[in-house]
Amino acid sequence: MLPPRMKQRYTRTLGVAKVKHVVSVSLGSSHRDKRVEMELLGQKIVVERRGVDGDMGRAEALLRELDGKVDAFGLGGIDFAVSSSRRKYHLRDAGRLLKAAGTTPMVDGSGVKASLERKVVADLEPVYGIPVRGRRALVCSAAARHPMAEALVEAGAETVFGDLMFILGLPFPIRSLNTLDLIVDLVAPLVAKAPIGWLVPVGEAQHKEPKPRFAREYARADLIAGDYHMIHRYLPSHLPGKTIVTNTVTSEDVELLRQLEVRYLVTTSPEVDGRSFATNVLEAALVALSGKRPAELAPQDYLELFDRAGLRPRVQKLT
Repeated sequence: MLPPRMKQRYTRTLGVAKVKHVVSVSLGSSHRDKRVEMELLGQKIVVERRGVDGDMGRAEALLRELDGKVDAFGLGGIDFAVSSSRRKYHLRDAGRLLKAAGTTPMVDGSGVKASLERKVVADLEPVYGIPVRGRRALVCSAAARHPMAEALVEAGAETVFGDLMFILGLPFPIRSLNTLDLIVDLVAPLVAKAPIGWLVPVGEAQHKEPKPRFAREYARADLIAGDYHMIHRYLPSHLPGKTIVTNTVTSEDVELLRQLEVRYLVTTSPEVDGRSFATNVLEAALVALSGKRPAELAPQDYLELFDRAGLRPRVQKLT
C-alpha cells in the first residue's frame, strides 16, 4: 500500500480528480437525512445532509469530527444572522457552531438566497408564467430571507411579512419593508440571543402535524414563500391554487402539498433523487466546486456556477 503522500502524487499523475464531499450539519430531524452522488462541472461530488435532532452538542461534535476532512460545510436549521435592510444580527447559537469548524469553510445558504433565490423570484412571471404583479404574497420570515422579500416587492406583489406571526406567534402581519426593518431592528438584538428551538421548528418538531393558525393570511395569499418548515408549521387543510416558493422539500412534502391542492411548487434547488436540498447544501456544493472561500464569492459568481453546472430550479405544477 502506498503512503498517503505518494498516493496523492500517483492519483494526480493519472489525472484522477479527488471526489468533492460536502456535508450539511442540520439542527433538523435525522429522519430527513439524504446522501447523493452526482457529477457537476466534470467533477464528482458527494452531497450529504446529516440531522442532529435539535441537539447543539451533537452538531458541534460532528463539525469537529469532520473539520478538515470534507470540502465544505452547510449549516442547516439555523442562519448565521437575521437581517433588516440596514444591518445583520448574528445568532448566538450559530456563532457556537461556527467556532466548531476552524478549517473547512461553512455556509448557511445566505449567498444562494441573495443570488439564486432572488433570481428565481424575479423570473416567476416573465420566465415561468406564474403571475406575481398585483398578486398577494406571504413571506413567512423575511428577516431570514430579506432578498426574497425584496424581490417579491420589486416584482409588484402585494407582500405581507409574517415574522411576528411565524416566529413570535403574534397575530400581526407586517405590510411594508420599512415597517419590517423597524421591527427587526427593534426585536432582533433580543431574539438573536434566544435558543434557536424557541424560534423555529428543529429536530422532531419538524415532524409534528401542522397546527392551523393565521388562516386569513394563508387564504389571502396567492404566493406563499419561505422556509418549508415555517410554511408547514401552521398549514391549513386546504390551499387551492396557491404557489409555494420554498426549499428543503421531500417527496412526502410534495405529496402533502398536492393533497392540499397547491398549484405550483417552486424551489431554488433542483430536484435530486426525489429531494430539493436546502439552500445551505446547494451553497456548500457550489463553494466546493469553485475551490474558493465563501468570502471570495459574490452573488454573480453563484449565478454563473449554477448556470455552468447545468442546474435549474424546480418549477412543478402539482394540480
